[in-house]
Amino acid sequence: MTNQKLLTRGMVATLLAQFFSAFSDNALLFAILALLKQLQYPDWSKPVLQMVFVIAFIITAPFVGQIADRFSKGRVMLIANSLKFMGAAIICVGINPFIGYVIVGIGAAGYSPAKYGILGELTSGDNLVKANGLIEASTIAAILLGSVAGGYIADLNVVASLITCVIVFVIAMIANLFIPKLPAAKKDTSWHFWYMFKNFIAGVQNLYSQPLARMTLLGTSLFWGAGVTLRFLLIDWVPLVLGITDNKTPTILNAVVSVGIVLGAGLAAKFISLNNTVRCIPAGILMGIVVTCFSIQSTMVTSYILLVTIGMFGGFFLVPLNALLQHLGKQTVGAGSAISVQNFSEYSSMMVMLGVYSLTVALDISTIWIGACFGILFAFVITLLWIWQNKQ
Repeated sequence: MTNQKLLTRGMVATLLAQFFSAFSDNALLFAILALLKQLQYPDWSKPVLQMVFVIAFIITAPFVGQIADRFSKGRVMLIANSLKFMGAAIICVGINPFIGYVIVGIGAAGYSPAKYGILGELTSGDNLVKANGLIEASTIAAILLGSVAGGYIADLNVVASLITCVIVFVIAMIANLFIPKLPAAKKDTSWHFWYMFKNFIAGVQNLYSQPLARMTLLGTSLFWGAGVTLRFLLIDWVPLVLGITDNKTPTILNAVVSVGIVLGAGLAAKFISLNNTVRCIPAGILMGIVVTCFSIQSTMVTSYILLVTIGMFGGFFLVPLNALLQHLGKQTVGAGSAISVQNFSEYSSMMVMLGVYSLTVALDISTIWIGACFGILFAFVITLLWIWQNKQ
């Protein structure tokens, strides 16, 4: 299939906007976690912080995808980053961090379907897999640098780390201005609340009725539910197993996972196409197995090796599934609406897994056992998903 040029001006602007937005997203999380630590919030409040962010995604899911399809997606991304800026800014001036993070979550919820949906408008065919590889690489590079910067600056000064996040959100907004104003995908979308809600439910039913779309939604939902749990598991695992109590070390370990995801995303872009997406599923199974192995070891060198491996399997698993859903969504319910359904599924999964993790922390269950059980369960469920898909 012949495709248009991949690295157009619009694609480059989208990659830069995503990089700076994701950089600040991740730096902000670790800056707020450092603030909670400074203010002596209880340990269970850390996953709860992420849960309030997740709630914003779940509540807005029926609407943000249709908004992304109703307007030019580059402008939707600009408005969404403006909300992130506002949320970070009010935390800087002393307003409750949970309130500010909810606003950031609403901005992120609006940003996601526009960010992924625009890829299908900027490119097509197998270039869509490559574009997803680039956007994931940009995101992971931002996670890598943002997480480390957030933790490092927070160790020096918590307020300085929060201000840094505000500044980088402004840079992301500037990058958004260089994305071409593409035509809206669905200009006739109604603004009636119940119409939008019923349209979202119809989109959920449509996608879950398609075997490939269902596999993608379940696969990415399990990935992100496990991924966000792994992030907080690392934060609690470091002082328990390694005896290190600073803010920087957990961010570095999270960043190491990001390096692996970049490598895995690159391999997926090279070896996986829209016609053979199911080949990525074994990587998800292996990811769960390696998470279990990581949980029960206790040396820094082994940690780096296993975390890079987890990231590689995760990137190889995730990128083709995202590309497939965008392709299927564009042909059926609209790319933006498909991503909003995906977000609803993924963040519902996160909500459940974070809730379970918060409960286990409150019950003082060992982080080591929590991680081992999550890894085994993830590998088992992905195996069942693979078997189910092969029977379709």
